[in-house]
Amino acid sequence: MPSSSPLDGVRFAFGTLTVFPVRVTRWDREAARGGMLCAPLAGLAVGAAAAALGLVLLFLGAGPLLAAVAGVAVPAVLTRGLHLDGLADTADGLGSGKPAEDALRIMKQSDIGPFGVVALVLVLLAQVAALAQAYDVSWARGACAAVVSATLARLALTLAARAGVPAARPEGLGAAVAGVVPL
Repeated sequence: MPSSSPLDGVRFAFGTLTVFPVRVTRWDREAARGGMLCAPLAGLAVGAAAAALGLVLLFLGAGPLLAAVAGVAVPAVLTRGLHLDGLADTADGLGSGKPAEDALRIMKQSDIGPFGVVALVLVLLAQVAALAQAYDVSWARGACAAVVSATLARLALTLAARAGVPAARPEGLGAAVAGVVPL
């Protein structure tokens, strides 16, 4: 096994949570722990990119609404829509009203159902509305909202990967990171 490096966690976080060109050199529980602890750092980078584009658009004369749309689009692009896909899958599974095993099967399917579509539309509209309102107050508040929201969203991953929180199923990324963060 390769020797452990603090950069293993950073590589794991950026390599699994973003499209940034990072080579993940280790894929084991120790690297996963470091990755989940560094997830907010990946969120900080994504949020900073979202804020930067929003600020550029404002500087060029765009209004708060366009800056907010861009600020919501950037994280979707920089994360390969991973969080949006997870939201749609969760909404489809929970909205099915099926027993847990069937709901997990629905969530694993590659297509998107009506509950997933509705959840995506409403969440994206809410994000754009909130960010537009923040940009409408001031450029600084909007930029801060973009950075803080992306960072806190990835902090949720750190909390979800703490000891005692089981994976929904034994395969996949969730199982790789379940319980790796000590209390």
